[in-house]
Amino acid sequence: MTEPLRILTTEVQPWRLLQERAEADLGFPLVFIEQDFVSAQRTAAVAPASYDIYDQCFHNLDIVWNWRAIQSIETKRITHWNDLDDLTRTPRPRAPHGMGTGLGDAPASRLYVQQDSTLSSSPTGRISMLPTFYNFDSFAVETTGIDVDREITSWAELLNPRWAGRVAFVDEPAIGPFDLAMALAAAGEMEFADMGNMTVAEIDQMAGHAERLILSGHLNRFWRHADEPVARFRTGELKISSIWSPTMVAMKRQGIGVRQARPVEGYRAWHGGMCLARHLTGSRLDQAYAWLNWYLDGYAGTVVTRQGYYMSAFEPVRALMPAAEWDYWYEGLPAAHDLPDVTGAPAIVKGSTRSGGSFRSRGRHIAIWNSTMDEHNYLVRRWNEIVALAEAKNRPSRRAS
Repeated sequence: MTEPLRILTTEVQPWRLLQERAEADLGFPLVFIEQDFVSAQRTAAVAPASYDIYDQCFHNLDIVWNWRAIQSIETKRITHWNDLDDLTRTPRPRAPHGMGTGLGDAPASRLYVQQDSTLSSSPTGRISMLPTFYNFDSFAVETTGIDVDREITSWAELLNPRWAGRVAFVDEPAIGPFDLAMALAAAGEMEFADMGNMTVAEIDQMAGHAERLILSGHLNRFWRHADEPVARFRTGELKISSIWSPTMVAMKRQGIGVRQARPVEGYRAWHGGMCLARHLTGSRLDQAYAWLNWYLDGYAGTVVTRQGYYMSAFEPVRALMPAAEWDYWYEGLPAAHDLPDVTGAPAIVKGSTRSGGSFRSRGRHIAIWNSTMDEHNYLVRRWNEIVALAEAKNRPSRRAS
């Protein structure tokens, strides 16, 4: 019996909706090992023999690469390499009102493997991680009586006293701190020399602001999993929060009135990808490449698109998606009719538009990328203290009045 290809992944990957089709197409079994972001990164670094593919994000790459847990990928073996868009493969210009798309762990900065095994944006025939899907995140706002597109224009809105007690950030130390930092900077409460790589003093100052916001009752409990904000928005516990696209789609399906803001400062972007474990050779390595190529071949892209993500090789996706879905998700056009979510249930109402416009427009409006900074370990300690304080202060959780 063929040994299954083992894929270490996170909840961001909709693998349950892909496994059956992928196994049928590939002709060999797959096993998905789902962990949270932090645990997956740790497993990838310290136990590379326990998986064959590491499926994560570019901001979780440095540790596993530096520990030599993964091997390079030959671009000549990637069928759709030339179909990948430029967002990952080339450095980007500065955002018009943001702090520049070079801030944080921009994918291009660590994509290509050099002769000395370092990573940079200089093209070679080898890459560290195969770019898969990506997105541009900000925060969600409950829409009752509010025109979010016109009225909510800055990350500073997360600190607006009118939302006191109904505000939450995501609990992920390579993501959540940047939402808070963007809000503090936009409100003029902090300045950063390099927000993508904060100093210990800056981390301490940011943590001090977070503690003040928690103790004053402004910040509610943090959330970790994409489904958590759904119930909290539905009950009124939250009115504004860090958000991920699958959460937005789930709330739209349930008729919860929320919309993602397009902050003038720019989005916080991230890019997913897949790596090859260092032990792969021979036929097992061939299977791994087959999986990578299958993933970019269109079908997986249609699934992640219905979660609100963009696939790096988008032409194979366009070829398989109905025009109305492509126009809504990628082109930012009004939905020609009700559109389904990833499960096939109606989610997007006819005539509605995706906030921020087309993927090209949104891609030109990046302020910072999710990052694992030099002082990551210190940030994690301080962040965990902040999260614990918010949990203690808001237990039991506030209910809608």
